[in-house]
Amino acid sequence: MVEFAVARLTPVVIVPQVFDQLQYLFCRVPIRWRSVRIAPSLLSADSGGMPSMTRYSIDRERHELIATWGAGEGDLATRITALPADADTSTLLGLTRALTHLSEAAWRTYTHPASAAGSLAPNTEGWRREQERKSFDEVAEAITQPNLPQGGMLDVSYSPLVESAHRTGRALHALDNSNLTAAVLAEAITELAAVESAELGDLTDRARQAVLLSRESASPVQIAAADHLLEQNPFGPAALFSEIDPTAAAVAEAHWLAAAAQVTAEASGQSPTTVLLEADNIEALPHETPALVLGLLEAGTSPYDAITGLVRHALHIANGLLPDLAGLREQLEGLDDELADHVGPDADPEDTACA
Repeated sequence: MVEFAVARLTPVVIVPQVFDQLQYLFCRVPIRWRSVRIAPSLLSADSGGMPSMTRYSIDRERHELIATWGAGEGDLATRITALPADADTSTLLGLTRALTHLSEAAWRTYTHPASAAGSLAPNTEGWRREQERKSFDEVAEAITQPNLPQGGMLDVSYSPLVESAHRTGRALHALDNSNLTAAVLAEAITELAAVESAELGDLTDRARQAVLLSRESASPVQIAAADHLLEQNPFGPAALFSEIDPTAAAVAEAHWLAAAAQVTAEASGQSPTTVLLEADNIEALPHETPALVLGLLEAGTSPYDAITGLVRHALHIANGLLPDLAGLREQLEGLDDELADHVGPDADPEDTACA
């Protein structure tokens, strides 16, 4: 299929277009092409600002609890239940905040699976992730029987998910409405089921919000679906961005990127990486990360390992970790020269600092 596409289009045309498609995919992951820059949405993912999770709020006009979530092409919303007429607004807001945190914690087990952490030995990162995923079974009880203050003391769970469920339960305890409690419990179960569906590669219904999340691993089902879409349209149909997990889409696209670069390289007599640099001369594109991916593939790294490794690296930085200090120093060595190329020798120092 790739050879057919290259035969129909000249190498000058096919290379920039295919690479631009991979650029779009990587921006969805989201890793910016310059390895030292991370998308703001990714940086906020673990600091309480994750944009891709179910968000709960109060419809003040109808006095209802509603939920909204991203679906790739826009947001969807659903009504959960009517709220008690005499309910305290502050307590209701506390309930929505707790539910939103519960969703955030649940989806973090999806973006940070235990299988991607390496070791599952006790007290390792993988072990902690595994324990957090197992805590799904504790959510219902925590909502219906939350820890309550006793003697001025309050038991707090180490699990972000379980503690969010307890906070939800305490808000419901204060509101003291059985119908509201039943509706919220059903909603929590629905949200957890969506995470489980996404883990299996099924991104329908509520699980569709996974198309906006960066994940350290990729479902084989999703990779196969992405590959099928690319086989039908190598430049990426709309469904690739609204129905497929971004990491899985990038894995499939990396495979097609390597094939297109190899075919074009054979036609031009240059290496695949050189072809990419020549494409940049023809049609400007941010080439650092695509070149890095091609280099990894040429060295024998699989598309899956190449892409998930980059995503994992970005997520580590988003979590406040710096996994490759030596690599960062190497990137910064030429920073002064690069800034000078972009801003010129007479630029204001403050402008240069922000460049």
